[in-house]
Amino acid sequence: ESAHPLFLLPSNPDIVHENLKMGSDGESDQASGTSSDEVQSPTGVCLRNRGNRRISAEDLNKRLSLPADIRIPDGYLEKLQLSSPPFDQPLSRRSRRASLSEIGFGKLETYIKLDKLGEGTYATVYKGRSKLTDNLVALKEIRLEHEEGAPCTAIREVSLLKDLKHANIVTLHDIVHTDKSLTLVFEYLDKDLKQYMDDCGNILSMQNVKIFLFQILRGLAYCHRRKVLHRDLKPQNLLINDRGELKLADFGLARAKSVPTKTYSNEVVTLWYRPPDVLLGSSEYSTQIDMWGVGCIFYEMAAGRPLFPGSTEKKTTSQLLWQNNWPGISSIDEFKSQKFPKYKPQPLINHAPRLDNDGIDLLMSFLKYESKKRISADEAMRQAYFRSLGPRVHALPENISIFTLKEVQLQRDPGYRNASYSESGED
Repeated sequence: ESAHPLFLLPSNPDIVHENLKMGSDGESDQASGTSSDEVQSPTGVCLRNRGNRRISAEDLNKRLSLPADIRIPDGYLEKLQLSSPPFDQPLSRRSRRASLSEIGFGKLETYIKLDKLGEGTYATVYKGRSKLTDNLVALKEIRLEHEEGAPCTAIREVSLLKDLKHANIVTLHDIVHTDKSLTLVFEYLDKDLKQYMDDCGNILSMQNVKIFLFQILRGLAYCHRRKVLHRDLKPQNLLINDRGELKLADFGLARAKSVPTKTYSNEVVTLWYRPPDVLLGSSEYSTQIDMWGVGCIFYEMAAGRPLFPGSTEKKTTSQLLWQNNWPGISSIDEFKSQKFPKYKPQPLINHAPRLDNDGIDLLMSFLKYESKKRISADEAMRQAYFRSLGPRVHALPENISIFTLKEVQLQRDPGYRNASYSESGED
């Protein structure tokens, strides 16, 4: 069975020897620093409040990280006998964790496995259903080796996604930790961008290309403002639901950066979407590493085929070098050590004729050989190419979908073979 690539770990992730000590909400058991957390243990809370403890709808919705336009089902709290007047003061982290654990968070039996979506070396992904909300979820079950601990990619993904709450980033709802596995519970989205393009016969409406690209940039700008690099952007890691909402997923290779430029491994980013500086061995990069991948994805949506589909690093690098001149490339040791064929440069418009002038200008601003010259995600969203989406898309709160605006509507793709997505927004 083919792997569902959206959530699977790399075939050979690094392993760390570390004991995961997570609560049912995925938070560290370390005290939060508040006085209530320092004196209250989950056990103590249970003993003092057993029989009459209640949790509010506000606490449950906060724990579920539900989008603003989705609430828990009517009558849900009453069904669980949890309805009560509001608390005099907010629950502390630990007391809230104890209450939510009793409801079912952090427990495998809370989730029903439906279908296996894919399997990799370290993880299996299932389509599932939550007994708490009756909503579909994606269950990423990571096998733990007792001698080696949890893959560092899993720890990295958990630590980053706990703090990334955005309409265009996949939501991590829950974490279930057992002796044998670590299960990450994500919101479920119907397909990825690669599957979407396949369903369209690789002929997308240019309006939809624009809307998808804007959502990619919106999620990425949020990450970059928080100094998080995704490092593995590709169509398979961009999820799309039946409304057309696109969300960044698979943060297993992502990194939080604390300085403008830092040395990292250069074995990141799938080959077709890897920047030329990384292909040539550079391990010093910043947020610009993601922007090259955005350009490759933009081209692929507009042209219906990958921009640089090389089967090896050398072939991909040689394909890159005929597109344009790269000032100073001859001084790079990695370039001088290899003999690349020379090609005559060709205008990019010849390969993406459906893009207008504003689209070509934006595409070229992503595909700069020198990383420091690539446009940022924030700046890209304000380019003329997106003017037709209207000014209100820039004023939306981070957790609100752009499809709440009536001026943002998907069109039916020319080659689409399945049921169409929603074509209307709301005021």
